[in-house]
Amino acid sequence: MATKTARVETITGSSHMPDDTEAAAGSGEPGASPRRVRIPVASVRADAPQFQIAAKNPRRAEIVAGSGFLMAAVGFAGFGAAYWQNYSNFWLAITFSVGFGGLGYGMVIWGKYLMPRGPFSESRHSLAPTQAQREVFIEDFASRGKVAVERRGFLVKALGLASGILGVVLAFPFIRSLGPLPGKTLRQTAWRRGSYLVDITGRRIKTGDLEVGGFTTVFPPDDIGGAYSQTMLIRVDTPPASGYLTPPPQFAKQRATWAPQGYIAFSKVCTHAGCPVGLYQELTKKMLCPCHQSLFDVTDAAIPIFGPAPRPLPQLPLYIDDDGYFRAQDGYDEPVGPGYWERGND
Repeated sequence: MATKTARVETITGSSHMPDDTEAAAGSGEPGASPRRVRIPVASVRADAPQFQIAAKNPRRAEIVAGSGFLMAAVGFAGFGAAYWQNYSNFWLAITFSVGFGGLGYGMVIWGKYLMPRGPFSESRHSLAPTQAQREVFIEDFASRGKVAVERRGFLVKALGLASGILGVVLAFPFIRSLGPLPGKTLRQTAWRRGSYLVDITGRRIKTGDLEVGGFTTVFPPDDIGGAYSQTMLIRVDTPPASGYLTPPPQFAKQRATWAPQGYIAFSKVCTHAGCPVGLYQELTKKMLCPCHQSLFDVTDAAIPIFGPAPRPLPQLPLYIDDDGYFRAQDGYDEPVGPGYWERGND
Protein backbone atom coordinates (compact mmCIF):
# COMPACT_ATOMS: atom_id res chain seq x y z
CA MET A 1 0.00 0.00 0.00
CA ALA A 2 1.34 3.34 -0.98
CA THR A 3 2.39 5.54 1.92
CA LYS A 4 1.40 9.16 2.03
CA THR A 5 3.95 11.47 3.52
CA ALA A 6 2.47 13.71 6.15
CA ARG A 7 2.67 17.37 5.32
CA VAL A 8 3.04 19.47 8.44
CA GLU A 9 2.02 23.08 8.47
CA THR A 10 2.22 25.52 11.29
CA ILE A 11 -1.02 27.38 11.82
CA THR A 12 -1.51 30.33 14.04
CA GLY A 13 -4.76 30.27 15.95
CA SER A 14 -6.30 31.53 19.12
CA SER A 15 -6.56 29.06 22.00
CA HIS A 16 -9.30 31.06 23.73
CA MET A 17 -12.05 33.55 23.08
CA PRO A 18 -10.59 37.00 22.29
CA ASP A 19 -10.75 39.56 25.08
CA ASP A 20 -11.08 43.32 24.69
CA THR A 21 -7.34 43.74 24.24
CA GLU A 22 -7.25 41.23 21.39
CA ALA A 23 -10.31 42.76 19.83
CA ALA A 24 -8.62 46.11 19.90
CA ALA A 25 -5.53 44.57 18.33
CA GLY A 26 -7.65 43.02 15.61
CA SER A 27 -9.10 46.43 14.84
CA GLY A 28 -5.65 47.90 14.37
CA GLU A 29 -5.38 49.88 17.63
CA PRO A 30 -1.80 50.53 18.74
CA GLY A 31 -0.35 48.82 21.76
CA ALA A 32 -2.36 45.67 21.40
CA SER A 33 -0.43 42.44 22.08
CA PRO A 34 -2.61 39.38 21.35
CA ARG A 35 -1.95 36.21 23.29
CA ARG A 36 -1.74 33.48 20.69
CA VAL A 37 -0.35 29.97 20.51
CA ARG A 38 1.04 28.11 17.52
CA ILE A 39 -0.69 24.78 16.82
CA PRO A 40 0.99 22.28 14.48
CA VAL A 41 -1.46 20.31 12.30
CA ALA A 42 -0.22 17.17 10.56
CA SER A 43 -2.05 14.72 8.33
CA VAL A 44 -2.07 11.06 9.45
CA ARG A 45 -0.36 8.43 7.37
CA ALA A 46 -2.65 6.12 5.41
CA ASP A 47 -0.98 3.06 6.98
CA ALA A 48 -1.55 4.28 10.54
CA PRO A 49 -2.87 1.62 12.97
CA GLN A 50 -6.36 3.10 13.15
CA PHE A 51 -6.77 2.53 9.40
CA GLN A 52 -6.10 -1.20 9.65
CA ILE A 53 -9.02 -3.61 9.21
CA ALA A 54 -10.03 -6.38 11.60
CA ALA A 55 -10.12 -9.22 9.09
CA LYS A 56 -7.10 -11.50 9.08
CA ASN A 57 -8.14 -12.76 5.64
CA PRO A 58 -9.70 -9.74 3.85
CA ARG A 59 -10.41 -11.69 0.68
CA ARG A 60 -12.47 -14.27 2.56
CA ALA A 61 -14.40 -11.55 4.40
CA GLU A 62 -15.06 -9.80 1.11
CA ILE A 63 -16.46 -13.00 -0.42
CA VAL A 64 -18.69 -13.60 2.61
CA ALA A 65 -20.06 -10.05 2.52
CA GLY A 66 -20.51 -10.24 -1.23
CA SER A 67 -22.46 -13.48 -0.90
CA GLY A 68 -24.84 -11.65 1.41
CA PHE A 69 -25.42 -8.94 -1.20
CA LEU A 70 -25.94 -11.53 -3.94
CA MET A 71 -28.42 -13.36 -1.71
CA ALA A 72 -30.20 -10.04 -1.21
CA ALA A 73 -30.36 -9.52 -4.97
CA VAL A 74 -31.91 -12.96 -5.45
CA GLY A 75 -34.38 -12.32 -2.61
CA PHE A 76 -35.51 -8.95 -3.95
CA ALA A 77 -35.85 -10.35 -7.47
CA GLY A 78 -37.91 -13.23 -6.09
CA PHE A 79 -40.11 -10.81 -4.19
CA GLY A 80 -40.71 -8.80 -7.34
CA ALA A 81 -41.63 -11.93 -9.29
CA ALA A 82 -43.95 -13.20 -6.51
CA TYR A 83 -45.64 -9.82 -6.24
CA TRP A 84 -46.08 -9.53 -10.00
CA GLN A 85 -47.59 -13.02 -10.24
CA ASN A 86 -49.86 -12.39 -7.23
CA TYR A 87 -48.42 -15.25 -5.16
CA SER A 88 -49.52 -15.84 -1.58
CA ASN A 89 -48.28 -13.77 1.36
CA PHE A 90 -46.12 -16.71 2.40
CA TRP A 91 -43.85 -16.33 -0.63
CA LEU A 92 -43.87 -12.56 -0.38
CA ALA A 93 -42.69 -12.79 3.23
CA ILE A 94 -40.02 -15.40 2.48
CA THR A 95 -38.46 -13.54 -0.45
CA PHE A 96 -38.69 -10.16 1.31
CA SER A 97 -36.96 -11.60 4.40
CA VAL A 98 -34.21 -13.21 2.33
CA GLY A 99 -33.58 -9.93 0.53
CA PHE A 100 -33.24 -7.72 3.59
CA GLY A 101 -31.54 -10.49 5.58
CA GLY A 102 -28.82 -10.80 2.95
CA LEU A 103 -28.47 -7.03 2.67
CA GLY A 104 -28.07 -6.61 6.42
CA TYR A 105 -25.70 -9.57 6.69
CA GLY A 106 -23.41 -8.22 3.98
CA MET A 107 -23.31 -4.72 5.46
CA VAL A 108 -22.53 -6.03 8.95
CA ILE A 109 -19.62 -8.15 7.66
CA TRP A 110 -18.31 -5.24 5.62
CA GLY A 111 -18.55 -2.80 8.49
CA LYS A 112 -17.09 -5.11 11.14
CA TYR A 113 -14.22 -6.72 9.28
CA LEU A 114 -13.36 -4.55 6.27
CA MET A 115 -13.69 -0.98 7.56
CA PRO A 116 -10.89 0.87 9.42
CA ARG A 117 -11.02 0.13 13.16
CA GLY A 118 -10.17 3.56 14.50
CA PRO A 119 -10.29 5.24 16.93
CA PHE A 120 -10.39 8.58 15.18
CA SER A 121 -10.05 11.45 17.59
CA GLU A 122 -7.82 14.43 18.05
CA SER A 123 -7.74 17.60 20.00
CA ARG A 124 -9.28 20.37 17.97
CA HIS A 125 -9.30 24.10 18.36
CA SER A 126 -11.43 26.77 16.86
CA LEU A 127 -9.46 27.74 13.79
CA ALA A 128 -10.08 29.71 10.67
CA PRO A 129 -8.20 27.72 8.00
CA THR A 130 -6.75 29.29 4.94
CA GLN A 131 -7.64 28.20 1.43
CA ALA A 132 -4.41 26.22 1.15
CA GLN A 133 -5.20 24.37 4.38
CA ARG A 134 -8.66 23.50 3.11
CA GLU A 135 -7.23 22.02 -0.05
CA VAL A 136 -4.81 19.90 2.00
CA PHE A 137 -7.69 18.67 4.19
CA ILE A 138 -9.91 17.77 1.22
CA GLU A 139 -7.12 15.88 -0.50
CA ASP A 140 -6.28 13.96 2.67
CA PHE A 141 -9.95 13.20 3.46
CA ALA A 142 -10.62 11.87 -0.05
CA SER A 143 -7.60 9.60 0.08
CA ARG A 144 -8.77 8.05 3.35
CA GLY A 145 -12.22 7.33 1.95
CA LYS A 146 -10.66 5.30 -0.84
CA VAL A 147 -9.14 2.97 1.74
CA ALA A 148 -12.61 1.69 2.72
CA VAL A 149 -14.42 1.84 -0.62
CA GLU A 150 -12.17 1.89 -3.63
CA ARG A 151 -10.36 -1.27 -2.61
CA ARG A 152 -13.63 -3.18 -2.29
CA GLY A 153 -14.85 -2.94 -5.84
CA PHE A 154 -16.56 -6.34 -5.74
CA LEU A 155 -18.56 -5.41 -2.65
CA VAL A 156 -19.57 -2.08 -4.11
CA LYS A 157 -20.84 -3.80 -7.26
CA ALA A 158 -22.69 -6.50 -5.31
CA LEU A 159 -24.29 -3.91 -3.05
CA GLY A 160 -25.23 -1.83 -6.08
CA LEU A 161 -26.83 -4.90 -7.72
CA ALA A 162 -28.97 -5.67 -4.65
CA SER A 163 -29.93 -2.03 -4.15
CA GLY A 164 -30.76 -1.60 -7.83
CA ILE A 165 -33.09 -4.62 -7.86
CA LEU A 166 -34.72 -3.38 -4.66
CA GLY A 167 -35.30 0.02 -6.26
CA VAL A 168 -36.98 -1.58 -9.26
CA VAL A 169 -39.13 -3.84 -7.07
CA LEU A 170 -40.26 -0.89 -4.97
CA ALA A 171 -41.74 0.62 -8.11
CA PHE A 172 -43.95 -2.43 -8.69
CA PRO A 173 -46.82 -1.27 -6.44
CA PHE A 174 -47.09 1.89 -8.53
CA ILE A 175 -47.35 -0.20 -11.69
CA ARG A 176 -49.05 -3.53 -10.99
CA SER A 177 -51.30 -2.49 -8.09
CA LEU A 178 -53.08 -0.04 -10.35
CA GLY A 179 -54.41 -3.06 -12.22
CA PRO A 180 -54.95 -3.43 -15.96
CA LEU A 181 -56.50 -0.67 -17.98
CA PRO A 182 -60.28 -1.08 -18.03
CA GLY A 183 -60.49 -0.61 -21.78
CA LYS A 184 -64.06 -1.25 -22.96
CA THR A 185 -65.04 -3.29 -19.89
CA LEU A 186 -66.81 -0.31 -18.33
CA ARG A 187 -69.15 -0.04 -21.32
CA GLN A 188 -69.42 -3.66 -22.43
CA THR A 189 -70.00 -7.00 -20.74
CA ALA A 190 -69.49 -10.55 -21.99
CA TRP A 191 -73.05 -10.73 -23.31
CA ARG A 192 -73.12 -11.03 -27.10
CA ARG A 193 -75.71 -11.69 -29.78
CA GLY A 194 -76.88 -15.29 -29.42
CA SER A 195 -75.35 -15.90 -25.96
CA TYR A 196 -77.17 -18.64 -24.04
CA LEU A 197 -78.45 -17.83 -20.57
CA VAL A 198 -76.78 -20.31 -18.17
CA ASP A 199 -76.82 -20.62 -14.38
CA ILE A 200 -73.79 -20.73 -12.10
CA THR A 201 -73.27 -24.43 -12.93
CA GLY A 202 -73.28 -23.76 -16.68
CA ARG A 203 -76.72 -25.30 -17.28
CA ARG A 204 -78.73 -23.61 -20.01
CA ILE A 205 -82.05 -22.10 -18.94
CA LYS A 206 -85.29 -23.19 -20.69
CA THR A 207 -88.75 -21.65 -20.64
CA GLY A 208 -90.16 -24.16 -18.17
CA ASP A 209 -87.41 -23.82 -15.56
CA LEU A 210 -89.10 -21.01 -13.60
CA GLU A 211 -92.56 -20.66 -12.16
CA VAL A 212 -94.42 -17.34 -12.21
CA GLY A 213 -92.75 -15.10 -9.63
CA GLY A 214 -89.54 -17.11 -9.77
CA PHE A 215 -86.13 -15.73 -10.60
CA THR A 216 -82.56 -16.89 -11.04
CA THR A 217 -79.12 -15.43 -11.73
CA VAL A 218 -77.79 -16.10 -15.22
CA PHE A 219 -74.51 -15.51 -17.05
CA PRO A 220 -73.15 -15.83 -20.59
CA PRO A 221 -71.36 -19.18 -21.08
CA ASP A 222 -67.92 -17.58 -21.43
CA ASP A 223 -68.18 -15.53 -18.21
CA ILE A 224 -69.88 -17.73 -15.63
CA GLY A 225 -69.67 -16.00 -12.26
CA GLY A 226 -68.60 -12.71 -13.84
CA ALA A 227 -69.36 -9.71 -11.64
CA TYR A 228 -70.35 -7.43 -14.52
CA SER A 229 -72.21 -10.07 -16.51
CA GLN A 230 -74.49 -11.29 -13.71
CA THR A 231 -78.11 -10.85 -14.72
CA MET A 232 -81.41 -11.58 -12.99
CA LEU A 233 -83.92 -13.52 -15.10
CA ILE A 234 -87.46 -13.14 -13.75
CA ARG A 235 -90.70 -14.80 -14.77
CA VAL A 236 -92.99 -11.87 -14.10
CA ASP A 237 -96.23 -13.25 -15.47
CA THR A 238 -97.84 -15.89 -17.62
CA PRO A 239 -97.35 -15.47 -21.37
CA PRO A 240 -99.43 -12.52 -22.56
CA ALA A 241 -101.52 -12.66 -25.72
CA SER A 242 -98.89 -10.76 -27.69
CA GLY A 243 -96.20 -13.13 -26.51
CA TYR A 244 -94.17 -10.30 -24.92
CA LEU A 245 -94.40 -8.21 -21.78
CA THR A 246 -95.49 -4.69 -22.63
CA PRO A 247 -92.63 -2.16 -22.11
CA PRO A 248 -93.26 1.34 -20.73
CA PRO A 249 -94.26 3.98 -23.30
CA GLN A 250 -90.80 5.55 -23.59
CA PHE A 251 -89.43 2.16 -24.74
CA ALA A 252 -92.46 0.97 -26.69
CA LYS A 253 -90.55 0.54 -29.97
CA GLN A 254 -87.05 -0.24 -28.75
CA ARG A 255 -87.97 -2.96 -26.24
CA ALA A 256 -91.17 -4.35 -27.75
CA THR A 257 -89.71 -7.87 -28.14
CA TRP A 258 -87.18 -7.91 -25.27
CA ALA A 259 -89.32 -9.83 -22.74
CA PRO A 260 -90.76 -13.00 -24.36
CA GLN A 261 -93.27 -15.33 -22.72
CA GLY A 262 -93.55 -13.28 -19.53
CA TYR A 263 -89.79 -13.41 -18.82
CA ILE A 264 -87.59 -10.33 -18.38
CA ALA A 265 -83.90 -9.86 -17.55
CA PHE A 266 -82.09 -6.97 -15.89
CA SER A 267 -78.48 -6.45 -14.81
CA LYS A 268 -77.88 -7.38 -11.17
CA VAL A 269 -75.19 -4.70 -10.75
CA CYS A 270 -76.74 -1.84 -8.80
CA THR A 271 -76.36 1.58 -10.40
CA HIS A 272 -75.58 3.11 -7.01
CA ALA A 273 -72.46 1.34 -5.74
CA GLY A 274 -72.19 -1.84 -7.78
CA CYS A 275 -73.72 -4.18 -5.18
CA PRO A 276 -75.66 -7.21 -6.47
CA VAL A 277 -79.42 -6.55 -6.64
CA GLY A 278 -80.24 -9.99 -5.33
CA LEU A 279 -83.87 -9.79 -4.14
CA TYR A 280 -87.16 -9.86 -6.02
CA GLN A 281 -90.56 -9.12 -4.49
CA GLU A 282 -93.15 -11.12 -6.40
CA LEU A 283 -96.26 -9.28 -5.13
CA THR A 284 -95.01 -5.78 -5.90
CA LYS A 285 -92.82 -6.82 -8.86
CA LYS A 286 -89.85 -4.90 -7.50
CA MET A 287 -86.13 -5.72 -7.41
CA LEU A 288 -84.37 -4.76 -4.18
CA CYS A 289 -80.70 -4.09 -3.52
CA PRO A 290 -80.09 -5.23 0.08
CA CYS A 291 -76.98 -3.08 0.53
CA HIS A 292 -78.55 0.40 0.47
CA GLN A 293 -82.22 -0.45 -0.09
CA SER A 294 -82.54 0.80 -3.66
CA LEU A 295 -85.87 -0.39 -5.12
CA PHE A 296 -86.40 -0.91 -8.87
CA ASP A 297 -89.76 -1.28 -10.63
CA VAL A 298 -89.54 -4.30 -12.94
CA THR A 299 -92.70 -3.36 -14.85
CA ASP A 300 -91.37 0.15 -15.57
CA ALA A 301 -87.93 -0.53 -17.10
CA ALA A 302 -86.38 -1.08 -13.64
CA ILE A 303 -86.55 2.63 -12.80
CA PRO A 304 -85.44 3.29 -9.19
CA ILE A 305 -88.39 4.36 -7.06
CA PHE A 306 -86.59 4.38 -3.71
CA GLY A 307 -83.05 4.55 -2.40
CA PRO A 308 -79.82 6.17 -3.65
CA ALA A 309 -79.58 4.47 -7.07
CA PRO A 310 -79.50 7.26 -9.72
CA ARG A 311 -80.36 5.24 -12.86
CA PRO A 312 -82.49 2.27 -13.97
CA LEU A 313 -80.95 -1.18 -14.27
CA PRO A 314 -79.98 -1.99 -17.88
CA GLN A 315 -82.26 -4.55 -19.56
CA LEU A 316 -80.95 -7.54 -21.50
CA PRO A 317 -82.93 -8.26 -24.70
CA LEU A 318 -84.05 -11.91 -24.84
CA TYR A 319 -85.41 -14.39 -27.34
CA ILE A 320 -86.29 -18.08 -27.21
CA ASP A 321 -84.71 -20.38 -29.79
CA ASP A 322 -86.38 -23.37 -31.47
CA ASP A 323 -85.23 -25.68 -28.67
CA GLY A 324 -86.83 -23.54 -25.98
CA TYR A 325 -83.58 -22.09 -24.60
CA PHE A 326 -83.22 -18.44 -23.62
CA ARG A 327 -80.64 -16.48 -25.57
CA ALA A 328 -79.60 -12.85 -25.78
CA GLN A 329 -80.65 -10.78 -28.77
CA ASP A 330 -77.56 -8.65 -28.13
CA GLY A 331 -75.47 -7.29 -25.27
CA TYR A 332 -76.61 -4.49 -22.96
CA ASP A 333 -77.21 -1.25 -24.82
CA GLU A 334 -75.72 0.84 -21.99
CA PRO A 335 -73.00 0.44 -19.33
CA VAL A 336 -73.95 -1.60 -16.29
CA GLY A 337 -73.28 -0.62 -12.70
CA PRO A 338 -72.57 2.75 -11.10
CA GLY A 339 -71.49 5.87 -12.93
CA TYR A 340 -67.90 6.88 -13.64
CA TRP A 341 -66.13 9.98 -14.85
CA GLU A 342 -66.30 9.41 -18.61
CA ARG A 343 -69.94 8.30 -18.48
CA GLY A 344 -71.23 11.64 -17.23
CA ASN A 345 -74.89 11.85 -16.35
CA ASP A 346 -76.39 9.75 -19.16
